[in-house]
Amino acid sequence: MNNIKNIFSIKDLENLSGIKAHTIRIWEKRYNILEPMRTDTNIRYYDLASLQKLLNITLLHDHGYKISKIATYPPETIPKLVQDITSNINSQNHAISAFKMAMMNFDQELFLNTYNWLIAEKSFKEIFYQVFIPLMTELGILWQTDTITPAHEHFISYLIRQKILIQIEKLQGLKPSNNDKVFVLSLPMNEIHELGLMYLNYETLLKGYKTIYLGASMPIENLMDLKKHFDSIIFISYLTIKPDIDSVNDYVSQMIQELWDESTQLWYIGSKVEYISSDEFSDKIQVFNSISQLVDHIE
Repeated sequence: MNNIKNIFSIKDLENLSGIKAHTIRIWEKRYNILEPMRTDTNIRYYDLASLQKLLNITLLHDHGYKISKIATYPPETIPKLVQDITSNINSQNHAISAFKMAMMNFDQELFLNTYNWLIAEKSFKEIFYQVFIPLMTELGILWQTDTITPAHEHFISYLIRQKILIQIEKLQGLKPSNNDKVFVLSLPMNEIHELGLMYLNYETLLKGYKTIYLGASMPIENLMDLKKHFDSIIFISYLTIKPDIDSVNDYVSQMIQELWDESTQLWYIGSKVEYISSDEFSDKIQVFNSISQLVDHIE
């Protein structure tokens, strides 16, 4: 059974475009910018073409075009104006919209073309902070509101993952310039959100350190093996959906008990760090509220 989403409610359009549903209704009624289809019970729904048009209109509106003027343009003019805007300025919002549209259409070519356009103008670091982080934040919201399916999320995440891996591979052939410590990066058991940890691997390599990347679902007892091979280790754990809120402090406590000593540091990042009892563990761990904060802390 095909459960890929290709029709959208007005709430979905709000979530994807950032334009309030009330405003979309006004634009429809007053300017006829979209022509929704209707269910038998008269409920609006929209196709991918409507979503694409709304995302383009949103970009024009964000760049000073009045909606009353946009409404007078023939259908072929709006995409041309969007193309003119994006060819003359570095448009973060356009890139995010294009990536979302690529995701909704499972359009790898659009993703790659948008990325290539960005990388010609920006560093990979700028792309990650200015585009990928806001995009991933939006994906989380779209997931929670059932606007996108797992297939959508996996599709776009895999393409972003590829781009991070390409940057990592460029650095892995270089000999580390800082040999006083090793960074070990892993996720707790059943944690699958890996993109943030992968980017931290890239940044740590960029700063000249040796990294051991272990990825998803790494049992704490297996981390102990690393201590047999390296004298000074910084363990980085990224906690996004796991452990559960009630288990976060047990997880940290177990890591302290099994891994911590004077030559070992335990660093934590991710949405679940707010549930760590920092007062209880403050002398043995470090908690970071953002990727940039952690990166700045790498000496």
